[in-house]
Amino acid sequence: MTHRVNDMPLPLWLPESGSGPGIVLIQEIFGLDGYLRGIAEKLAALGYVVAVPELFHRFQPGWVGEHDEAGIQRSMEVVGNLDFPLAVQDVVASVQYLRGLPEVSGGVGVLGFCLGGTLAYNAAVASDPDTAVSFYGSGVPDQIGTLGEVSCPILFHFGTEDAYITEYRKVVDAVEGHDNAEIHLEPAGHAFLNHLGPWYDQAAADRAWDLTAQFLARTLPV
Repeated sequence: MTHRVNDMPLPLWLPESGSGPGIVLIQEIFGLDGYLRGIAEKLAALGYVVAVPELFHRFQPGWVGEHDEAGIQRSMEVVGNLDFPLAVQDVVASVQYLRGLPEVSGGVGVLGFCLGGTLAYNAAVASDPDTAVSFYGSGVPDQIGTLGEVSCPILFHFGTEDAYITEYRKVVDAVEGHDNAEIHLEPAGHAFLNHLGPWYDQAAADRAWDLTAQFLARTLPV
């Protein structure tokens, strides 16, 4: 089922009950691929109404990237066209849209990976989701000075072996001074949760996902 927000496709997954709290699930550079669809299904199975904004709709509609070296390179080129502030607005608009749906009750959170991890954090700074989960957002360490503007509970995940994000300690330090923020570190590389990608680490992925499910159950209960 695909809805639309400001001309942007917004595919929707419903839980078995047909209603529940909402989660805006925010893509990596690979678009709405098999991995992200699988995450949407897992969140719906937990009882959430899940929406995935198509962030590349203005310049590369329907984009799905491959996870081999050439595919990663091509996806990096595609994401170079992204207007970041506009993408943050798209995420915020998706949160507001979900809040207005009759199927959604009990709040709306944001959850994103890589590119989406940065956008989930930006959306939590710029607006008022009820909870936020940010997986290995490469833009987060340099922006973590705005953590005080986040009003909702937020969980950060990083891999300590992530070659793309070497300054995750900035986030560790910031979280120590913020009551509503948590951070979880895994001895893994970038994108360790994505089973289609070259960095997948099953043990790290399982631990991080279990923690995420527990965090959501606490901060956005079904």
